[in-house]
Amino acid sequence: MKAYVVGGAVRDELLGLPVQDKDFVVVGATPEQMTAAGYKPVGKDFPVFLHPQTHEEYALARTERKSGRGYKGFTVHSAPDVTLEQDLARRDLTINAIARAKDGAFIDPFNGRKDLQDGVLRHVSAAFAEDPVRILRVARFAARFSFRIADETMQLMKQMVDSGEANHLVRERVWQEFSKGLAEPHPEMMFDALERCGLRAKLLPELKTLPRRFEGPLPVRFAVLCWPLTEAEIDALCARLRVPNEERELAMLACRTQKLLGSARPDELLLLFKRADAFRRPERFALLLQAVSLAQPGFNPERIDKALAAAAAIDAGEIARRASAPAAISALLDQAREQAIAAVL
Repeated sequence: MKAYVVGGAVRDELLGLPVQDKDFVVVGATPEQMTAAGYKPVGKDFPVFLHPQTHEEYALARTERKSGRGYKGFTVHSAPDVTLEQDLARRDLTINAIARAKDGAFIDPFNGRKDLQDGVLRHVSAAFAEDPVRILRVARFAARFSFRIADETMQLMKQMVDSGEANHLVRERVWQEFSKGLAEPHPEMMFDALERCGLRAKLLPELKTLPRRFEGPLPVRFAVLCWPLTEAEIDALCARLRVPNEERELAMLACRTQKLLGSARPDELLLLFKRADAFRRPERFALLLQAVSLAQPGFNPERIDKALAAAAAIDAGEIARRASAPAAISALLDQAREQAIAAVL
């Protein structure tokens, strides 16, 4: 029984990047032997175990055979006679198909180290076409490393889109890969890859233009991406990608408040603050202003920040105590806040 470090940990080590988590492949073992050695089984679709001390993942070497459409359409075979090379051969890219032995030696049957040196994303084998999620993974790695996609790999990605294999993408996996790519240093390279292989038009038909730059946390980046879209388009995009609530809410908020964000009228700025729930959720409002600053070069958030601070400083309790009737409190509070905003504009 031998264990090898594989995948992203080896790749990142060779690139001189911090290694977050290590995955291991075990050759020559059975599930019973792993359990007897104290490893805890956790895999649902194939044999994966947690190390009893480090809790790192150890997967038994396996091969895969296509048996249906989409991400889960595979029959997995794991046995002691499956070799390390056979396990590496089922991986997506050559840069992810490198293993390192306990003595530090690299096992690199597909020349992944050369592709790392050359900055190339290249598929390991024709089996790449069996899993449409790999199109998104390649696009995400392009956004992360600024690597070019090998011509033959791009051609294969196009064929996968044209054949309809990409129509069977699992939506949860789409957002998982897409959101990671959107958060990488160069998301524009992800969109370029999706455009060139034809998947952008199928997966993201609403996106006709892209932002000039992406910065900030993921909700801000998604809101900037959706800035030119209508509410209906954002809603359709979010439903298709299974976008989480935090990202969807900020994108919708940016869409609904675009006109108010550019206003210089105290009453409209107060309406903006109320519509955006800025008094109760100032952190989300700050994300909104960050998104607008990226989507609209020249936008000055300081003016709105000052107006919000002035309006928030009004003592609502004091106004309530002075009001002649409870029904008058809301109007008096709005009036005081508008006056405070006008004073700082």
